[in-house]
Amino acid sequence: MYREYGRRLVENRDERRLEYVARIEGVDPERAEKRIRAVLEAQAEKWGGPLSNHLLYARRPTIFRGVRGMWGGLEQSGLLDPRLVALVNRRVAALNGCEF
Repeated sequence: MYREYGRRLVENRDERRLEYVARIEGVDPERAEKRIRAVLEAQAEKWGGPLSNHLLYARRPTIFRGVRGMWGGLEQSGLLDPRLVALVNRRVAALNGCEF
């Protein structure tokens, strides 16, 4: 269930240190349910592999569908420029210690 530890840099006014965090293993795309597997395969075609966060979300299909719904809603609403959506995605990832 857990794989090797990851590292993230913690910085605030008083300190700067590396913190080690456990990484939860994502699903095997071949064993994911059909609709989730289709999304993961599309990501593999576009980016060379499924996105790590989606492999984790896929452990719970209801969470996976909710996250995909949020991103799909942002894309389809037209309220935000796609470049801004990409920046929001990266900023949230950075705040969570996720490396790109």
